[in-house]
Amino acid sequence: MEQNKPQTEQELTQQAAVRRQKLADLCEAGHNPFEITKYAQDAYSADLKNEFADLPAEAETGKIVSLAGRMMSKRIMGKASFAHLRDQKGDIQIFVKRDLLGDEAYAAFKKLDIGDIIGVKGEVFRTKMGEISVRISELTLLSKSLLPLPEKFHGLTDREARYRQRYVDLIMNPEVKDTFVKRSLILKEIRAYLDEKGFLEVDTPILTPFEIGASARPFYTHHNTLNMDMVLRIETELYLKRLIVGGMDRVYEVGRIFRNEGMDPKHNPEFTTIELYQAFTDFHGMMDLVEEMYKRLALKVCGSLEITYQGKQIDMGHWERLTMVEAVKKYSGVDFNDWKTDEDAIAAAKEHHVELPEVPTKGAILAEFFDAFVEDKLIQPTFIYDYPVEISPLAKRKPTDPAFTERFEYFIDCTEYGNAFSELNDPIDQKARFERQVAERKAIEPGCKAQVDYDYVNALEYGLPPTGGLGFGVDRLVMLLTDSASIRDVLLFPTMKSLDGVNKKNDVNNTASEAPEKNVKTESEKIDFSKVKVEPLFEEFVDFDTFSKSDFRAVK
Repeated sequence: MEQNKPQTEQELTQQAAVRRQKLADLCEAGHNPFEITKYAQDAYSADLKNEFADLPAEAETGKIVSLAGRMMSKRIMGKASFAHLRDQKGDIQIFVKRDLLGDEAYAAFKKLDIGDIIGVKGEVFRTKMGEISVRISELTLLSKSLLPLPEKFHGLTDREARYRQRYVDLIMNPEVKDTFVKRSLILKEIRAYLDEKGFLEVDTPILTPFEIGASARPFYTHHNTLNMDMVLRIETELYLKRLIVGGMDRVYEVGRIFRNEGMDPKHNPEFTTIELYQAFTDFHGMMDLVEEMYKRLALKVCGSLEITYQGKQIDMGHWERLTMVEAVKKYSGVDFNDWKTDEDAIAAAKEHHVELPEVPTKGAILAEFFDAFVEDKLIQPTFIYDYPVEISPLAKRKPTDPAFTERFEYFIDCTEYGNAFSELNDPIDQKARFERQVAERKAIEPGCKAQVDYDYVNALEYGLPPTGGLGFGVDRLVMLLTDSASIRDVLLFPTMKSLDGVNKKNDVNNTASEAPEKNVKTESEKIDFSKVKVEPLFEEFVDFDTFSKSDFRAVK
């Protein structure tokens, strides 16, 4: 069927030209829609459907409402027409009759385009076919859509275009909005949980004066007034712990973080984390907090402790706890305690084909064994704790074994979701670790600008109480609780490579610079119109010629 074919660029250009001419005609007639500043909206689609859910067919309500939203479909049928209006809460059918609206207004309605923003006023009723609708007595064009929405039947399915033009994605795929509504709910619930626990939400600087010694690569910028280079933060940790020193015993921040590193389905250069710090507790207290909070989130967002993620059943009600040594032994058969020297660890790594770290110490090699043999086995929620000191420069050493620290990470579906410590509060030990970390970075990367944060060390010298700290990625958590495969599905505007002709072609004409997602259905849907029936209410108004010229749109 001809209507099923995707629109060509020439057709899209022609449609845009027609729409601009319609706008010019409106302005010439003194009806410029862009001069309208507000509209009295007093009802929403979903609320009306709920309110009149038990209304019988062909029944009137006597309720007059004013709705506003985007017109997503239109069927012109002589003296009466149907359309669908999409507002903040969903879609509702509107019934537009010439005798009720008036000849001039009805003629203006017929010239409207799919995608136009309209305001309507009328009475709620149920049609003979059983659909809650609004019989329109007034209609106002509030904003003209100058670009046509994606081709009628398959809509916006190309992932590349969806990420680049999220505004069109939200128009054409209402289920996408649900993900971001849940994201907002997740953040709201986390804040509520932490606030109930006595934590105080704070803000710390995004622009920092220098690069710290951590392995994460930062973004650099320049402060013109101070004439100094500055760094976009890679963490919020050091500022938050300064606040613990200052006597703010429970603090957290929902923070935007920036790392100038690779991109994949689980990594974006800017992302959101929550870091929290609690005085007078340790990493076991943070474990208990994580488990309690994640159970609450699963129940609130998903309605159950048993959730589905990418086809796997995840039991959020049960969390396993293993030390890193125990986990490596369980899944690889290699026992860290058998290594007496770094050379023993190197030999074991070579024997098991494990990649050697840049600085091949026993502890660092244990972490490589974990990456090689353990992480991809951790489907169900699991805490891995007691990390080697070499890879944990901010965690407190275990009193019983100073080669390890009181640190844990937790994993779900083979992915790390968060990181926590009993915070290192010995300023002498902290200074030595920072200096060693920076020296190692510069030995490997002589041109790096990493520095020791001596002001943080100075803060520790005033006294940091025993403290438990936790950081976790919000984006990955949203992915988990919304069953989203890619981080770009839970970011409204993910980082994308710029395309040539961005100002000429709306940033979607050329996808050569970035490979499209695989296994994405792009062909047109086949819709069976053999069973299409005319609403009985309109039978007397419809003739074949009018019907065949109608503007059809399949509304999701």
